[in-house]
Amino acid sequence: MTGVGPLRAATVAAVDSPKSDAPRSRKGARTRARLVDAAKEIFEQHGFLDARISDIAERAGLSHGSFYHYFDSKEEIFYEVAAALDDELSAPLSTVIRAPSPTATPEERIREGIRRYLENYRHEARLMGVIEQVSRYDDHVNAMRHARYRENDTQVADSIRQLQERGRADPTLDADIAASALGAMTLRFAEMWLVQGYVECTDNDAVEQLTKIFVNTLQLRDKPHD
Repeated sequence: MTGVGPLRAATVAAVDSPKSDAPRSRKGARTRARLVDAAKEIFEQHGFLDARISDIAERAGLSHGSFYHYFDSKEEIFYEVAAALDDELSAPLSTVIRAPSPTATPEERIREGIRRYLENYRHEARLMGVIEQVSRYDDHVNAMRHARYRENDTQVADSIRQLQERGRADPTLDADIAASALGAMTLRFAEMWLVQGYVECTDNDAVEQLTKIFVNTLQLRDKPHD
């Protein structure tokens, strides 16, 4: 593997490493990104416990010793992979649902945001299964993910309050509780469907049903209620 993959291309810009001796050159940033992309593939194939640093280095086209020039441990590079994936899955929240649009209704934004979220989740389902497993016993991963959930819930709650103020959502709803409940539902549904295989449905049905749950819960209206 010689290029910089899509998951961690942003690492090229994020040159600052947890290791104090990590190179700050553009070449060093590209090498670090190669390691992160290689680690993603190895974790997908072997899981976290069976993944080896030597396999990651080999996949990245580097020596075993070169790995420790950028990361202290397998855990550290896993944290970076997990954080990058959380960024990817959270992207539709800001790029679709909360992005200003002169024409899209709240329901249309929710539908498109859910569609993109599930598409991204499906693409990374195998790695998401690994992250879900690790988060159950690794305090760092668990805390990192909870911090992201809180951030997302806060943004969604703010959006719900804005809809309530404009008379387009149920004013009796507690925005914070509704945001947490709807977010947890979406995350858990994606895991049960795309990782565990407990749910059988088409992509379109999943998007439409989740959208309907959001719309019904918030009692969304295209126009303000008097």
